[in-house]
Amino acid sequence: MTTLPDRPATALLIVDVQVGVVAGAPFRDAVVANINRLADQARAAGVAVIWVQHQSEDLAPASAAWQFAPELAPAPDEPLIAKAYGDAFEETTLEAVLAERGVGRLVITGAESDACIRSTLHGALVRGYDAILVSDAHTTGDKTQWGAPAPEAVIAHTNLYWTYQQAPGRTAGTVATEAVDFGGTTHSG
Repeated sequence: MTTLPDRPATALLIVDVQVGVVAGAPFRDAVVANINRLADQARAAGVAVIWVQHQSEDLAPASAAWQFAPELAPAPDEPLIAKAYGDAFEETTLEAVLAERGVGRLVITGAESDACIRSTLHGALVRGYDAILVSDAHTTGDKTQWGAPAPEAVIAHTNLYWTYQQAPGRTAGTVATEAVDFGGTTHSG
């Protein structure tokens, strides 16, 4: 359980599912569909849905690449966190938004598995949050030209190592979309 006092709430964190980030990513359509399903479930359960949007030279604000995948539709009252670093907590308003809502547990989805997802998972855990990765709701681009494994292997490895992540007083792990239950418990593993 979270080490953050008086933070019993859960939030769904949707990280960088932007046109220029997920274009051509493996399982893209299934990942986006799973994220939509989770967002609908979270909303129905009264769980905060928080959107994170990266900006950089390649993802200039207001550019086509910077926009969220067109299948996704953040609700007008859902927080949008602008970021410029991999970890969604670094120099952003994320911590303040979570504190305001009493959130101590994050269910994390998005892109890219080996960059912003990994950084945000670790950033959450070291800050005292429970951090659950939805195993079939994240993806990454192909970086094999720079010596990285194939994207499918990166996704599988991210799921493998996060399944066994531990920290004192905090919960980590992975869960499939179908096992996420925002109204009760989420079974990890």
